[in-house]
Amino acid sequence: MAEDLRDQVTKMFQKNVMNPMMRLLPFQTLLETTGRKSGQPRRTPLGGRRVGNEFWFVSEFGEKSQYVKNIQADPAVRVRLNGKWHKGTAHIVADDDARERLRSLPQFNSFGVRTFGTNLLTIRVDLED
Repeated sequence: MAEDLRDQVTKMFQKNVMNPMMRLLPFQTLLETTGRKSGQPRRTPLGGRRVGNEFWFVSEFGEKSQYVKNIQADPAVRVRLNGKWHKGTAHIVADDDARERLRSLPQFNSFGVRTFGTNLLTIRVDLED
């Protein structure tokens, strides 16, 4: 019960305060998915790391995250890294140790994901360019 309330409060804060603010920053990493109901682009600020032609990140709410649901419906995504958009295909990596993965990702974001996350899930995006 407390976990559900924490999820709700965190999601509300992210959706209404942090995400709109972060999307305005020109070099904030963004994940763009296609809304599974609307068909419209949905942009989510997040943290992660590019490794070669892959971009790795961890979802703090796993399959409850709206962008994860969008990826499940359509894995074609775009990722904005350092101000440049890259097309890619997202893959849910359920057998990856998400807590261990966070150790290799930017620490500021990883701290928030570890602190507020309740259902960690690793995502890998295979970048086309």
